[in-house]
Amino acid sequence: MKENVVIIGGGIAGMQAARELLLLGYNPMIVEQQDHLGGHVSRWHRLFPDLSSAQDLVRRLGEEISEANIFLETKVSYINRLSGGYLVMLTNGVSIPTKAILVASGFRLFDASRKEEYGYGVYDHVITNADLEAWFGGAPDSRIPSSPRSIGFVHCVGSRDLKAGNSQCSKVCCMTAVKQAIELKERFPDARVYCFYMDLRLFGKKYEDFYINAQEQWEVNFIRGRVSEVGETQDGQLQVKAEDTLVGKPLKLRLDLLVLMSGMLCNPDAAAIARMARLDVDSDGFLKSLDNLGGTTRSSRPGIFYAGACTGTKTVPEALAEARSAALDIHRYLQEA
Repeated sequence: MKENVVIIGGGIAGMQAARELLLLGYNPMIVEQQDHLGGHVSRWHRLFPDLSSAQDLVRRLGEEISEANIFLETKVSYINRLSGGYLVMLTNGVSIPTKAILVASGFRLFDASRKEEYGYGVYDHVITNADLEAWFGGAPDSRIPSSPRSIGFVHCVGSRDLKAGNSQCSKVCCMTAVKQAIELKERFPDARVYCFYMDLRLFGKKYEDFYINAQEQWEVNFIRGRVSEVGETQDGQLQVKAEDTLVGKPLKLRLDLLVLMSGMLCNPDAAAIARMARLDVDSDGFLKSLDNLGGTTRSSRPGIFYAGACTGTKTVPEALAEARSAALDIHRYLQEA
């Protein structure tokens, strides 16, 4: 009989780990609170830096884990420590005995309405990165003009912001803004597009090339400086005040659309799992790994492992790689148990 491995979270990290565990001969059991798999990526349109389809990635992973046991619209209600393992009780009444648990509960996006100076939820043409991705995917959005002539992106909304309670970099916002700016230029080639950033953090393979291409081919304008104020004119345009810190001059621009790059925070469900399983929570609110070098997929509790953004911000390649690593760690642990 195949050993059970409970995976809490059915985003791409949980799906990738389930794939690897199936190949290693285990019985992965995914517990996902939504009515579908794929997490945030399932609601994304294209992925940087290759502009590949997010839906294709989720679809492929879904096909590769067709033999896994998947509980949708379900949460973990209790985790009971047993001799040599755990009993995981679900909200649907199912109880699963297991020697290993993988937490892959992902992240949540910062609520942009908390940054009142940007006018999200107040002005008609202010949206978030998630709103824009939904629109790219075909969801109608009356806040997006049919033919915008000027578009702005504000980086680091809720990231690297002590007032917002999050001092950490969300890692993906810079590249997401570059990607979304290119996608908007594809649709509205005559529009002027501006990215307001603090520091551009482009650390991954082909990221710098992608950024240079956005400037040279798509003529995206990058302005180093925070937006200090957003208002609305009588004709419905947005008036944005900022400072170009590279030249030391204040700026005042009129925009038809403003996109706020909401940062990544730990999923509140991870805190609930931490309380149930007595897991450590780090100072940034994410779950605390055994260490930040070789033990990122392990917790301080025997038999409990991590993958993806439950321990910190991750790109898609990082989440997938960490899921593969976690599956091998689980395999090694169960072989030695």
